[in-house]
Amino acid sequence: MTTIPTRQVGQTGAHVTEFGLGGAPFGDLFEPITEEAAQQTLQAAWDAGVRYFDTAPFYGHGKSEHRVGQFLRQQPRDQFVISTKVGRVFRATPDLATFDKGAWAAPLPFDFTVDFSYDGIMRSFEDSLQRLGLPSVDLLVIHDLDYYFHQNEARVSAYLNQLFTSGWRALDSLRRQGVIKGVGAGINELGMIPRFLDLVDLDFFLVAYGYNLLTQEMLATEFALCAERNVSVIIGAVFASGILATGAVPGARYFYAPASEEILDKTERIEAICQRFNTPLPAAALQFLLANPVVAAIIPGALAPTHVEQNIALIRQPIPAALWSTLKAEKLLVPDAPTPVGG
Repeated sequence: MTTIPTRQVGQTGAHVTEFGLGGAPFGDLFEPITEEAAQQTLQAAWDAGVRYFDTAPFYGHGKSEHRVGQFLRQQPRDQFVISTKVGRVFRATPDLATFDKGAWAAPLPFDFTVDFSYDGIMRSFEDSLQRLGLPSVDLLVIHDLDYYFHQNEARVSAYLNQLFTSGWRALDSLRRQGVIKGVGAGINELGMIPRFLDLVDLDFFLVAYGYNLLTQEMLATEFALCAERNVSVIIGAVFASGILATGAVPGARYFYAPASEEILDKTERIEAICQRFNTPLPAAALQFLLANPVVAAIIPGALAPTHVEQNIALIRQPIPAALWSTLKAEKLLVPDAPTPVGG
């Protein structure tokens, strides 16, 4: 087994491997994965030295937690860090005929209610422990409290108020009692990091949008605020939901939608520079994220053991410093973006 360096999450006692494993694919996101393939993929990650695993009740409506827990129950509890999420409470669907699968190919038949209250968060946390079959989790993440899922300011404000006046008491109490080591929030868009930090004392953010090889919109203000507050960032959508893994191919996707001409053009220009320096585009994408000191971990998902093995190889691929300086010279990265090896 190889080892992967660890980084501290905020000022908590949690130290995560800088390369973790995201659990959304184990919930059958967009396409199904067999039980055997899920367990083999988790085993491959463990064998590669991965010791940080992220999941959520929403992933497959409980399926990801069941699968991740099935594997982690067989490992020594003090040898891994696991995060799961709160904000939805699941109950068995009363009518399979009208059950809404959403983006999940084969979710478990449970409907959910959005709930950021004290009782809702405690119910979600306790249900997660039972689905995982574990006595504890290390990190809890406030899940999808944003415009992407709730669509308008009225609903976002209402849920933030529910969190601040009720649900935060549950999270803060669990942390103060040592039941969990840290609390974070999932971020799908710009502007939510300062809103959360104005309200509650978080240890980290799990960021899906706003910082990658194609955009560094969060760097100057939101990541700077995190650094000032000693708040870590964990990066979820490491390949921007596709295009930084596939390149600018026909049908390439950027954050779950067809990539625009502007994004395709920028990707092609970055790819050309990567090719000039004999560097795979996805290697540059992963290593760029890890170069930022505010980033504690990246957590790409995987559907098969080979995906894990390929990603591990990519983070270890030597990349010339000149690649990074060329990207900045061509104005494809912002000038102050941290890059590996002093690029």
